[in-house]
Amino acid sequence: MRLSHVARDWLAAGEPALLVEVSDTQGSVPREAGTRMLVSMQQAAGTIGGGHLELKAIAQARAMLASGDTAVGSLYLPLGPALGQCCGGAVTLRFERLQSQHLAHWPGSKPLFHLQLFGAGHVGRAIARLLATLDVQVDWIDEREDEFPIRLGEGAWPDHVNKCVGDGVEGEVRRAPPGAFYLVLTHQHDLDLRITEAILRRGDFGFLGLIGSRTKKHKFIHRLEERGIAPAQIERMVCPIGLPGIAGKAPEVVAVAVVAQLLQRAR
Repeated sequence: MRLSHVARDWLAAGEPALLVEVSDTQGSVPREAGTRMLVSMQQAAGTIGGGHLELKAIAQARAMLASGDTAVGSLYLPLGPALGQCCGGAVTLRFERLQSQHLAHWPGSKPLFHLQLFGAGHVGRAIARLLATLDVQVDWIDEREDEFPIRLGEGAWPDHVNKCVGDGVEGEVRRAPPGAFYLVLTHQHDLDLRITEAILRRGDFGFLGLIGSRTKKHKFIHRLEERGIAPAQIERMVCPIGLPGIAGKAPEVVAVAVVAQLLQRAR
């Protein structure tokens, strides 16, 4: 869940919390200026870099909460001498009581990519679970409503994973923004072919990944050429999917390789 959504939920529940932000940095540090986390007496969400730095920040925030201190505070921490961390730089942290006005001025962040994920089978679910933890936008599409898991573990699916039940795949492809990423991994080869053709005809995609073997790829290339898709466009299709060198066919392993590939392309 995005940190702004956590802040919204904590405010709605009336849970007192502090907003901890990296306001300034010097030298090598674990996170950049503007990075935020939230701290209440029972919970912490987000991360400003982990390690002793984060433990110190959480302790400071909870001391302020316990005392009822509502003033804005700051803390300068040289990571090497003060905390024994090997980064060698220094950070200044800002502490402020979380208030509703923070939501109105929460810094926006552009998603790493917008993905249309076609297929809610085992691999699709494993990929979606990983993407639920990242700052991305996902349209997760399947014509079989019962295939979508209702919950993500013990919690709800985050707002940035939008589950769509649709049988008009060409229409779904048209609705994606320019430069969108696509993953095609449905339960039917013919459906995979229809979706892939629609994406290739659109042409303005940032990444197109098709699940399957090299044999499936060659069959699809032949069929797409028969349908008049230019060879140069077909060459942009990635099949099999996933970063090479990650062995294993279990859905969870495939998901790690595929999400790593998406992040690599997004950079």
